[in-house]
Amino acid sequence: MELFPPMPLAEWRDTKETLHRFAQVVGKIRLAASVRRNHWWNVPFHLTGRGITTRPMGQIDGNPIFTVDFDFVGHRLVITRLDGVTVSFPLSGQSVASFHKKVMAALEALGIKVDINVPKPFDLPDADRPFAEDTQHAAYDPEHANRYWQVLSQVALVLEEFAARFSGKVSPVHHFWHTFDIAHTRFSERQIDQPHQIDPVTREAYSQEVISFGFWFGDDKFAAPAFYSYTAPEPAQLAEEPLTPVSAQWVDRGGSHLAVLPYDAARTESDPRAAVLAFYESAYQAGAGRAGWDIGRLACPGGMTDPCLRTRMSAGG
Repeated sequence: MELFPPMPLAEWRDTKETLHRFAQVVGKIRLAASVRRNHWWNVPFHLTGRGITTRPMGQIDGNPIFTVDFDFVGHRLVITRLDGVTVSFPLSGQSVASFHKKVMAALEALGIKVDINVPKPFDLPDADRPFAEDTQHAAYDPEHANRYWQVLSQVALVLEEFAARFSGKVSPVHHFWHTFDIAHTRFSERQIDQPHQIDPVTREAYSQEVISFGFWFGDDKFAAPAFYSYTAPEPAQLAEEPLTPVSAQWVDRGGSHLAVLPYDAARTESDPRAAVLAFYESAYQAGAGRAGWDIGRLACPGGMTDPCLRTRMSAGG
């Protein structure tokens, strides 16, 4: 299929807002039932051949091992226990309230006990409304839900290709349910001493110096899908650095800057994949150069750290 198919936010905003909250319900189950990893790497979703998955969880908390999967081909939520017993239900026709009720009933039917600490949306306009009371968000267009997964899958592979170029500490390529973006992060491993008033989510996410790369589908603040990158903490004069291609730009976020390549601009390039890779590379060079990273030492050309193997490959051996 077409690489980076059309995904205008206005056409699927209602479905996106519902899906975002569905994802937060399941994401908070993942948060409660998984072993904590540095920088919250245990929490995001990963891509599958039919949708997105929590990956296996349970066991350490006394629950059976189980997985929750969104199937955007068959348009069902599927909860599977390690012994193969499965409960599923359609994603279409659900409000957030009915979705939440069915998820909790399915877990109970499988003998799984998970308490969501705060059963409300995180960092969304209706953050004070419990999932169980949200009958407002109930849109689910199967075509748009499937397109969302297809775009995520395509972007994930571009990010995987970009990730292979770096030999230092990196995050997986993963899909965050709280911000509804897919991202990959590089670390310098330089510790960051943050102010005590910073919230615990942010403190753990940015406890080390990072340059992050990703894609999001658009929201009220930026009403169009886009590829992005940022450096945190932001070094001085970062926004003076050039970005590639010419349609990329630095966006002021009120004290910091986000490198942005609009999705629709990338789609018009003769080689959209190469354009996105070039964008990520230019943002990395900007952030790493200004922050004083050892760019040469951290490089991983061809996905190889061994210089002998790189020499052989370049010689055709």
